[in-house]
Amino acid sequence: MVPSSYLKIARDAIKARLDGVQINQNSFLSTDTDLLCKKATFITLTLHGQLRGCIGSLIPHRNLLDDLIANAESAAFNDPRFTPLTAEELDAVKIEVSLLSEPKKVIYTDRNELKSLIHIGRDGVILRLGSYQATFLPQVWEELPDFDTFFTHLGMKAGVGSDPLSYHPEIYTYQVDKIKES
Repeated sequence: MVPSSYLKIARDAIKARLDGVQINQNSFLSTDTDLLCKKATFITLTLHGQLRGCIGSLIPHRNLLDDLIANAESAAFNDPRFTPLTAEELDAVKIEVSLLSEPKKVIYTDRNELKSLIHIGRDGVILRLGSYQATFLPQVWEELPDFDTFFTHLGMKAGVGSDPLSYHPEIYTYQVDKIKES
């Protein structure tokens, strides 16, 4: 499938929800059976260059089409950091679709070893400590390009404080293929 179709699916899902109708999934499935494969995605919405919603899946647990639709709707209407997207905003919002690779656990003994194992700018990171968990997509490295600053913010997002690595949390990395509206 042409990756720009993923953007169309996401936008159509949001528009359908705003219109109070169901998206026609068959129109997409008739042109690409790859949409039936399990895949994890994140949908990021920006409005005037500012984050407006970002929701996704870390582990593939449903087919790509369903994941795109559910995450687009969630990013637009269920991100707890934002009010639900309006029809007026939809016209101006930019959509980015990230297709995630399978997360891989990083085995490390200390902060320095972890630092040598993380590929800044390429790796998305999942931090897990007990029942606390957070992730940053690889795109976050553009805003937080320093390893320590990145992990400080990731720890705060997870709710475990600004020095999460002092607790030796589980760390997983993944990569993304991203498709972005221009």
